[in-house]
Amino acid sequence: MFDPTVFDNLKVAFENELYDLDNLEQRIVISGRKDTVELSVMEREFRLHFHLAGQPEISAEISMHMSLKDLAAEILEQPGTEPGCALSIFFYMTVMEEQEQCSRIDKVLKEIWEPSVSIRQTLSHLYGHRQAGWSNAVELSFHRQINEEQMGDIPELARHMLESLEMLKKCFSPD
Repeated sequence: MFDPTVFDNLKVAFENELYDLDNLEQRIVISGRKDTVELSVMEREFRLHFHLAGQPEISAEISMHMSLKDLAAEILEQPGTEPGCALSIFFYMTVMEEQEQCSRIDKVLKEIWEPSVSIRQTLSHLYGHRQAGWSNAVELSFHRQINEEQMGDIPELARHMLESLEMLKKCFSPD
């Protein structure tokens, strides 16, 4: 019989939480989903992309990754190991005033997330195409892996993501 890995169990838990927010509560709209196995290095990755209902200008994505080392340690039940997954959260938006808006984004996210979470903003635009503003990909990285012991934290993590989307939206509102 198939015994699901830590990755599989966490993926299902994230899907359950976020799809309930989409289908039942209609607070978010899930706009993308990836569940990949990178055969060249035998890694797994899961990504779920969404935005607040009626507010597609700012979106979020949860990304979970499990390396071959962790996958093998779990499947082979290697003593002294604690297999887990790397977790990252992304927020995507367009910024018009780089310094001012990026500074506000950083401040808002630091107020919501614990100090141990690293926040990195990457600005980009397509060379040769006239466009207003910069695409901003904000990555929140956690400095430890997650496993089934953190399963109960998933609803709170989802709430933090929703609060982040709401507060980021306020950063860009003219009010």
